[in-house]
Amino acid sequence: MTAGLPGRLALVALGGAVGAVLRWWLTSTWDDAAGTFPWTTFAINVSGSLLLALLPAWAAARRHERLTLLLGPGVLGGYTTFSAASEQTRALLDGGHVALGGLYLVGTLAACLAAVALGRRAVAVLAATAASREAS
Repeated sequence: MTAGLPGRLALVALGGAVGAVLRWWLTSTWDDAAGTFPWTTFAINVSGSLLLALLPAWAAARRHERLTLLLGPGVLGGYTTFSAASEQTRALLDGGHVALGGLYLVGTLAACLAAVALGRRAVAVLAATAASREAS
């Protein structure tokens, strides 16, 4: 059963709040020093990219649109943060850390894309395994 638009918006908003609070807690707990590689935001964005790519492999998420809305654009949308990564890159560049800023910019994009590719491959393998079991 699908939720109406107000219900969908509420699920995404609730999930987004949870994801944003989790991201805030992680970055507050493991605060990266100015002028250093922003490992915490990097880890958040890479892990969020991987989890988002893996979401279709979870049978419950495939069966329940509400769960997908809550977790995908909701929790993981609030958890990951392109805006913080962009600001951290700007701060590194403005602070004269050009190589580190460039590494962070390119490394974040490359690592997130690799995480998504890994997740999508895992989903494909899991789907093929499930299909072969059903065929047997």
